Amino acid sequence: MTRVLSVASECAPLVKTGGLADVAGALPAALAPLGVEMRTLLPGYPAVMSALEAEQVVASFDCFGGAARVVSGRAVDLDLLVLDAPHLFDRDAGIYLNADGVDWPDNPERFAALCRVAADIAAGAVGDWRPDLVHCHDWQAGLVPYYLRRDAVPVPSLLTIHNIAFQGLVPMDRAKALGIAQADLTREGVEYWGQISALKAGLIYADHLTTVSPTYARELMTPDFGMGLDGVLRARRADLSGILNGIDLDVWSPSVDSHIRSYKTPRGKVANKAALREEFGLPSADGPLCVVVSRLTSQKGLDLLLEALPALLDRGGQLALLGSGDPGLEAAFADYDHPHVAARIGYDEALSHRMMAGGDAILVPSRFEPCGLTQLYGLQYGTLPVVALTGGLADTVVPATPATLAKEVATGLQFHPITADALSNALTQLCDLFERPKMWSKMQRNAMAHPVGWAPSAAAYAALYSDLKASG
Repeated sequence: MTRVLSVASECAPLVKTGGLADVAGALPAALAPLGVEMRTLLPGYPAVMSALEAEQVVASFDCFGGAARVVSGRAVDLDLLVLDAPHLFDRDAGIYLNADGVDWPDNPERFAALCRVAADIAAGAVGDWRPDLVHCHDWQAGLVPYYLRRDAVPVPSLLTIHNIAFQGLVPMDRAKALGIAQADLTREGVEYWGQISALKAGLIYADHLTTVSPTYARELMTPDFGMGLDGVLRARRADLSGILNGIDLDVWSPSVDSHIRSYKTPRGKVANKAALREEFGLPSADGPLCVVVSRLTSQKGLDLLLEALPALLDRGGQLALLGSGDPGLEAAFADYDHPHVAARIGYDEALSHRMMAGGDAILVPSRFEPCGLTQLYGLQYGTLPVVALTGGLADTVVPATPATLAKEVATGLQFHPITADALSNALTQLCDLFERPKMWSKMQRNAMAHPVGWAPSAAAYAALYSDLKASG
């Protein structure tokens, strides 16, 4: 049995802003059959504290000017250790942002507290449970490996990069308060362009690094994708690996999904498509019904989709979009003047399931995408992904080419370079394939048969944990 402390700032379904939460929430159950006992350390947000069952205080600390406790308990079938520090986490707005959409000014201290407690737990602070290794997620847990090394705690650490664009930058004058030694405020340490980078601390001091797809691991070592940390990652090339995310098949599977008219074959999508058109007020059409479920940002390439949409609409295609983000993009899609385009601004979990079930294709034109989940949902539901050739999108979709179509193995479409023209060409190809029902149906069946669950990834993590435990 390998005991692992997972340190994360969010965890589905308790609290979620992105894919990090899905990974943190899914890994414990996926790893349990492989001999891994995982406990997850989370901040004591109100949603987490209210969900705890059978709670027990296992340690007490003083954290950045206020009393704090570590509480052991269970919630939604997860074994949790929760940092109950009301002065840091008991807030009404977002977990990272205040009501004005601005970072909480004490975010450095909030997540440094989480990291320091994680290092203390690794050192035996909670008594009868001590991890064999610590699995840290993103910049919010980036200082854990530093604190472990600083305090000579003989427990190895693993850092997973979910999105290198978020680096946890901290002014240098906070170093002493965060417990960072002057000697480590260098280019070889935690310094990043005159600031402290919590993510860089993890990249430098963790025993091993992973990210959420093999292609993204390679991309991160280039200037175009490394966000200024590509040199650090190239130096640690031997310690960096890419392990794809999976999806929770108890939640995202058309045969068990309570939000839709369940189905096991592509034929079952017909009724869901009709219902989705009615819900969005879209008329019948000859072309494919494409869906987008996304944050509306430049990273996600939704500005490219606006330029490329005529290629779809001119062939009788349709677009149903659900998302929010950049106000300009929100307005552009909401006000798009065409009867075959409909948008819902915001997020609706149940509607996202209905869109996966009712769409013919899901569009994911991201400029960069560490792993991506929506294309995995699309595969599972027989909703063919149209994706940019980047990150996890490149690793999970078998593109429709003459060779893959001849061998009948294609599961979607990829485009490159990541431009509006290339996306237009992909949408034209999508419409061409849609007009060939036998080939389209075969691609849908291929997609639904493609493995998208956690089993392969869990096995890779378990093997890595075993190696780290042995080396520790």
